[in-house]
Parts: sequence; structure tokens; C-alpha cells
Amino acid sequence: MDFREIPGLLLDTAPDAIVVSRSDGVITLANRRAHDMFGYPAGALVGRAVDDLVPEDVRPRHPAQRSAYLAGDQPPLRRLPLRGLRRDGSVFPVEISLSAVSTSGAETYVTSVLRDDTAQREVARTRALLASVVQSSHDAIVTTDLDGVVLSWNPGAEMLYGYPAADMIGRTVDMIIPDERRSDEEQIRLLVRLGGRVDRYRSIRLTAKNEQISVSTLISPLLDEHGNMIGTTTITRDISDRERAEARVQAILDAAPDAMLGVAESGEVVLVNAEAERLFDRPRYDLLHMPLPQLLPDGLPPVSAVLRTGGDSTPLDTERADDTLDGSAPAEDGRAPAEDGNALAEDGNALAEPGDQRWATRRALRRDGAELPVDIACSSLHTDSGVVIVVVVRDITERLAAEEERRRLREEADRQRLEARMQQAQRLESLGQLAGGIAHDFNNLLAVILNYASFIVEDAAGTPPAADAEQIARAARRGSDLTHQLLAFARREVIRPRPLNLNVVVTEVHQMLKRSLGEHIALTVRTTAGLPSVMADPGQLEQVLVNLAVNARDAMPTGGRLTIDTAPVQVDAEYAARLGLKIGSYVRLRVSDTGTGMPRDVIDKAFEPFFTTKPSGQGTGLGLATVYGIVTQAGGTVQIYSEAGIGTTFTILLPATDMEARESAPEDSAEGLSGHGATVLVVEDEAALREVTSRILRRGGYTVLVAGSGDEALRLAAEHAIDVLLTDVIMPGMLGRDLASAIHRSSPGTKVLFMSGYAQPVLTTHGTLSADVHLLEKPFTSAELMRALHEELQARP
Repeated sequence: MDFREIPGLLLDTAPDAIVVSRSDGVITLANRRAHDMFGYPAGALVGRAVDDLVPEDVRPRHPAQRSAYLAGDQPPLRRLPLRGLRRDGSVFPVEISLSAVSTSGAETYVTSVLRDDTAQREVARTRALLASVVQSSHDAIVTTDLDGVVLSWNPGAEMLYGYPAADMIGRTVDMIIPDERRSDEEQIRLLVRLGGRVDRYRSIRLTAKNEQISVSTLISPLLDEHGNMIGTTTITRDISDRERAEARVQAILDAAPDAMLGVAESGEVVLVNAEAERLFDRPRYDLLHMPLPQLLPDGLPPVSAVLRTGGDSTPLDTERADDTLDGSAPAEDGRAPAEDGNALAEDGNALAEPGDQRWATRRALRRDGAELPVDIACSSLHTDSGVVIVVVVRDITERLAAEEERRRLREEADRQRLEARMQQAQRLESLGQLAGGIAHDFNNLLAVILNYASFIVEDAAGTPPAADAEQIARAARRGSDLTHQLLAFARREVIRPRPLNLNVVVTEVHQMLKRSLGEHIALTVRTTAGLPSVMADPGQLEQVLVNLAVNARDAMPTGGRLTIDTAPVQVDAEYAARLGLKIGSYVRLRVSDTGTGMPRDVIDKAFEPFFTTKPSGQGTGLGLATVYGIVTQAGGTVQIYSEAGIGTTFTILLPATDMEARESAPEDSAEGLSGHGATVLVVEDEAALREVTSRILRRGGYTVLVAGSGDEALRLAAEHAIDVLLTDVIMPGMLGRDLASAIHRSSPGTKVLFMSGYAQPVLTTHGTLSADVHLLEKPFTSAELMRALHEELQARP
């Protein structure tokens, strides 16, 4: 080996980083440790500026500091705390020592010895933290050497024992141990010297006032930096107050209304209260140490973690808590068995987590073998003697009996409500059938009365007979309104539904209601934007709103507030079952007033036709019946909530549809409409109505053929060219629909216009008129008839 290489080898084996630089800061020599410390490959530091190893925030000041150092007497600097900059940009703490050497050539070199200070600072910080923990602990923390001489005495020890640290350090710890306990304590220290650890155990200590106090103590070995045992560390806590508290706790447990059991890890009962003696019909001395299955054969509900036990003991699910119940003397193996003999598990694993109590239903066995239904809840305590499961047992015999009775009463009430709803539905259905049957014949009569009265008004204009005829026509129109209300209630009204926005209907009716309700009624309308469409007849919905508003106005004779609002709602399974609806999206229409309200018996009959609480002559009793029929026919439901003296709220739910709402086309006037000689075959079994219909058409410029039955109509159709078939829907012998089909087979181009006062069962599907079926509802006026025929003739084939 070349001896000239020895200095370089020595530098590379040095434990510290060594960097040599010229006075201009250029590195001329750096050992391997320096390259490793700053993250550079071997040899990469030579030729670089030493300023590159300094963080950027202090780098501008570094040349001036170097020059100032070299300009002085250049004494060595020792262990300056600075910061270094690694090649990856990370900054780290470093200690540096500097020395300057001048060569014969007058060149000055600076040798820097650097040491990474991260580990040393961390160790110092950890030591300071541990010292702070010991000093701030409320527990007495005392260290002794192997002979029991006190090495340290924290403030917690000063407070507990009353001796200042200066009086105890260097003296034997036996000063605080009673004479009768010193033998036991010596045995414990012996166990620790043999390498054991004694968990918390109960013992007695002496204070400076020579008073005995009960303490809980933990002893562990004290090791030096090489792992050699040099003494013991004792952590002690005063439990005198706790012992007194335990006596109070037992008194509280005995006063508890529920039975309480404490169950050890072995599965034996170690704690009972007075109510447990009564519940299980056993004295306390029989219950203690009894296996739990003899009292609760179904076992305990699971808790958050499983306590593993050794030997033949039964595993229990437990949860850990920091409280303790009883103490123990040290066992031979250095552990702390309980004073009642229940040892810790062999593996010492009793570290379940705390959790909430959860009630579960189980059986309890009394001394005579009788079984009781009980609710039990469990929690756990981590005691000096191990985990104790606290079991609360509650007799639920009376509660189950009460629940059974409530269940029976609920079922009976539900059955009665269902029967009442079925009876109401059957009653309304029967009334609907009756109303539908009446409406057919009644509408024929009203059509005759209405139109003959119109003839008189036209022919005798300006004379007294014309005024009388106008009164007849007005009465016929009122009768027509009543028949429509009857059909709407009976859900036999022919409807022409279309997708519409309920907000539009409410807004249009709003202005009309403001004029008709009166100034004493404050009307508020709240609509929800983005409302889905509903499939309904707009005229019928307007009728619903008007009827409810009028009903509300009559309930507020001295004034009040009427509120109409809309909103989308989602009907879930429970609500759908209760109201007889399908699950899905609905639109809610709510009408609320602050009127007199309704009692329960009135609410039950509110939707029945002709039922009214108004004086005679002030109401027909069809308003709410009409609302009910329109809403249910549209697939919705209507509910009433009312309290006497507070007000009434009607809540209507209508199924939402994905179809977009569209505007309705305005109706054209019937004036100027003429038949222009078109041939109309009128088929009507009611002679008077047949005659008045023919008269209207002839006056309107139509050529009219008349038949009183389907067979007669077929003969006329075979003999004449017919432009339009105007036929009643329900006739004896042949229905209007069958007649139209027969004529279409021979004359496919013949237009068909049906007329009827009760067409729903024949021409509609679930009350909805098909788009290709044109219907003129009775009773009709001459204008309505002329307009309907004109539209039929103008329609495409």
C-alpha cells in the first residue's frame, strides 16, 4: 500500500462528515460520510461551492460570514447548531466544528467537521417529554435501586405521601410501607428482579403523618441503556375514596329497579343486587359463584369483542372499561389474582373495547324451575381481577302482556277502519250506480226542455213568453249541472284528459276566485316551480278548485284565509298501502281554510252525495261528492284533515306523468255554422229528443233522416247516402257503437257523432274517451250541436 493513501482512507472511515474548502468557498476535499450526508455520489462534492450545502434562505449571508471568520484570528469553532441542504432539497439540523489552516503558499483552508443532529435532538426531545410526563403525572412515580433505595420521587409522590423529594431520595422506600406489609412487598420486588412485572394490586402505604391509605400499585423493572436491570419503577394511586365509593355503589345497586349481575371471566356470578335475589328467588349467597347458565340458559348477547380465557373457563364476550371493582393480592406468578379467587386469563388478554348496552330478550330461570321472559343488557368493566360483565336483567312479563293487548286492540281498530272504508266504498259505489242510471233518462228530458225553451226565446224575442222561456232554459241548465255533478261523483262522467301543469290550472282559477270569494276572504296561492305534469281533464280540475273554494268560503262567514298550494311528492310503500295508491311520483294540491272546521262524524260523510250541513235551500250536497268522483276517476286520492274551530285542509294527490303539458285550443263560435245540405241520420229512441234534434238540424241547413231504432237506421242508410251518423249511445235492441260499425262496413266514409247522457260504460276505457271517438254529451244546446257536427264534417277521414 502507498502510505500516501493513508490520510484519505482515514478520512473515509471517520464517523463524521469532513469537508475542506479554500478561502473562496470551493471544496477541495470531502470524505465518504460527507457525500452520504448531503446525498451526493462519491467525488461529486469536490470542486463545488460550499454554499451549495447551505439552505437558500441563509445562503446570501454565508460568503460574508466566511470572510469575517477568515479575517479574524481564526479560532476553532465547536459544535455550532446549523442547518444543511441535501441534494434532494431537504433541510436537516447539523452540528459543525470549524478550524482554519494557512499553508506555506499563503492559502487558507477551512476544515468543517459535521454531525447530523437529527437523532440527538429527537433523543433529547423524547427524554424531555418523558420527564415532563413523570413530573406532571397525578400518580406517585418512584424509582428505587435493587436495594430499595429511592432514586427519584416525582411531585405526585410528594402529594400522595407528604414527603418532599429531598427528604426521600437516597433513603429506603420502606419508610412508606407498614411493618405488616413489608414481607409481601419484598416478595413482589423479588419477582420483579427475576424479570417479572406485577400488574395493579391493592395494598397499604404510610404517609408522612403516619396515616395508612389504600393504594393501587403497579411495579415494573428499571433498565439502563444497555438493558440491564438497575432497580424498579413503582406507579401508585390512592384508592381510599374509591373504597368508600364502592360501598355507596353497592347501596345504589340494591336500590336499582332492575336485577343486576356481575359475571367473571370464568362465567360465575360475582356480584348481585337485591332485585336479583327477588327475580331469581334465590338468596345472595346462593347466587354468588353460581354458573350463569343456571340463571340465564340462553346466554348473553354478543358484545364488541371476545375475551379469551385459559383453562376450563367459559369464554365471554366483553367490552373493556377503565373502572375497577375489587382488589387483589399478588399471585405466585407475579400477576394479581382477585381476592375472591377469580384469576386473570392465562394469556392476560382482556383488552376488549368499551361499547353501548344492547337489549336482548332471553329466558330467566327461578329456583322452582319457572321461566320468566326478560330483557337483558350487558356492558363490561376492566377490574383489578379481570373483566367483569355487568348484566342488567328486567322482567318483561307484564310488558309483553300489555304489548299483546295493544297489538290486539290495534288489529281490531285496523279491522274496523278497513270495514268502514269498504262499507263507505260500497255505499258510494251503489250511489254511483243509481246516479248513473238516473242521469241517462234525466239528460234526455233536460235536452228536450232546454232546446224547446230556446226555440221559444228565438221565435218570441222581446215578448213575455220569451222571458218565461228563458227562465225554463235557466232551470234546465241548472238541472244539467246537477246531472254532471252526479256523474262526476259516480265516476261515470266522460272525461277528456290531457297532460297539463297543475300550476297553470291553479293560476287561471286564481283570478276568478279572487272576484267571487269576496273581500273578507284572503286568498293565497303558492305554486312550486318545476312541477311534473298530470293526466286530467282541465275543466274537471277547475271544478274541483271552485267547489273546494266555495265550500271554504261558506265555512268562513265572518272572513278568514284560504290557501292553495302545489308541490311534488313521492309516495312510498307504507303510504301507498294506507291510501290505496300505487308507489311513485305524485303532484299534491292542497286547499286549506281557517273556517269553522268539521267534526269527525261530518268528515266521514262529507263525500256522500246530497249530504250537507247547510240550511235547506243553500246547498245541493254535491260539491264535495263531485270532488271525490273527479279525483278518484283521475287515479288520485283526496283526504280531509279538520279540527272544529281551527279549519279544514283538503289534500289531493294526482299521479304524475312523463308527458309534457300542452295548451288547449280555443273553441270557435257556433255562429254562422251551416249544414249546407249535408245529410244527417239522427238515431234516438226518445221521441221528444229525436224531434227537437231534427228541428235544430233542419233550421241549421242540414238534410235530416230520422230513426227510432238501430234496425230502422240501417234500412235508411241502405236507401240514402249519409254524410254523418248522429246516434244515441244506449238504445234498446242495438247500441249506438254497434250501429256505427254496421254502417261503416257498407259506407266506410260515413262520419259518426255519438250523443249520450251516460256513455261511459259503452264508449270509454276506464272513463277516458278514445281519441277517435267523438261524443256530444246530453243535454246539449243547439249551438253545441251545430258546432259538434261542423267539427265532425271538417275532420279528416
